[in-house]
Amino acid sequence: MIDAVFFDIDDTLYDTSGFAKLARKAALNSMIDAGLPMEQDEAYKLLREIIDEKGSNYDKHFNVLTKRVFGEEKPLLIALGMITYHNVKFALLRLFPNTTSSLIYLKGKGYPLGVISNGITIKQWEKLIRLGLHHFFEEVVTSQEAGVEKPDKEIFQLALERMGCEAERSIMIGNKFNEDIMGAINVGMSAILVNSELTDSERECITRENLNVEVINDLGEIKNIL
Repeated sequence: MIDAVFFDIDDTLYDTSGFAKLARKAALNSMIDAGLPMEQDEAYKLLREIIDEKGSNYDKHFNVLTKRVFGEEKPLLIALGMITYHNVKFALLRLFPNTTSSLIYLKGKGYPLGVISNGITIKQWEKLIRLGLHHFFEEVVTSQEAGVEKPDKEIFQLALERMGCEAERSIMIGNKFNEDIMGAINVGMSAILVNSELTDSERECITRENLNVEVINDLGEIKNIL
């Protein structure tokens, strides 16, 4: 008997990697048009360095960029970058095929659903609302709330506690082998990897350790497992 099914959000329920680059380049173009003295490739390289340095959940990447270019923050350019980024990002939000039908199937089977996500709580809820998925989930547990990020056991334990379920009867579905899959396995949950290619070492780890992990290419395949 399964007590609960947990999901990651980014690149599990929808394609975040595909649109993020487009949204960032559109933002930089608007900043360049308004006076940022850089070519797009140069600006994108600098922005990527800032994102790698500060983390993707940091909310002032454009502030840092203008400060590094001008020696001070430029509010107009920052605002243009932020607004363009969010407008393009939300215009491009698209669920992976079979996401909604799979969630409907799971709810129909009576499985309580939750989210375990590295990120800022409000932002994760915003994604779910914009994707039209927020009503499927009973709990959304984030690294901001837990004070640690996946794969740390504490974030999974907090989610299990909030859902009132046992690890041994819970499943984590995500696209990252270390963060989602091994994080869940290490706390005693089973796991399903989706939208991701396993490396040889990861396959060997699953076989060697006899891990309770299923690998699927599409969320629609969940119906063959649960």
